[in-house]
Amino acid sequence: MSAARFPDRLGYVAVEGVIGAGKTTLARMLAERIGGRLVLEQFEDNPFLGSFYADRERWAFQTQLTFLASRFRQQRDLASRDLFHAHTVADYTFDKDRIFAHVTLAGDELALYESLFGLMEPNATPPDLVVYLRSSLDRLLHNIALRGRSYEAQMDPAYLAELTDAYDRYFFHYRKGPLLIVDGSRLDFVRQPAHFDELVRQISLVGAGTTYYTPPQDMQLAF
Repeated sequence: MSAARFPDRLGYVAVEGVIGAGKTTLARMLAERIGGRLVLEQFEDNPFLGSFYADRERWAFQTQLTFLASRFRQQRDLASRDLFHAHTVADYTFDKDRIFAHVTLAGDELALYESLFGLMEPNATPPDLVVYLRSSLDRLLHNIALRGRSYEAQMDPAYLAELTDAYDRYFFHYRKGPLLIVDGSRLDFVRQPAHFDELVRQISLVGAGTTYYTPPQDMQLAF
């Protein structure tokens, strides 16, 4: 699908998913396919991230506020018009920050976070479509191991499972705009061009409300 054929109504597409779901890879591929502007979460700029994975309880608040500030700055930039691209693709939504906060924070820290988020959220640019990549825990752990980031080496499966439940609770009740929920555990859009082509087609066809895409059995990936 060329950039000219991608629907004009999808000016801003955000790809979401738990750690290891493939959201950044899909965002890159989609932006390249449609000739769009790519906006990536700047997670590597967070100086607390490595400490967070080593001791989540101690470093969660610092990590979360740093992410919140970074994502808010990017949201302000998203509001500016890009004269060279008709479409923008991001690998996160601003709401993602709050999903993580409710998993990692509690008590007064969560209350303070909610106050700050409430001040920033009205200024966030809403996507024209959110693509939520769901995946099995085994597939998430497999993908995380493949990319080999040192601070993710000891990723706790229980933490990933908790995040998956939090994402599901949020997106299964999402009403802010069009949403495509994809069973990503049965896709290999990186190594299988036909899988990616079909996923782009599904994205281009999404209408109002929530759409579910479950790949047929003959597209199932064995890994």
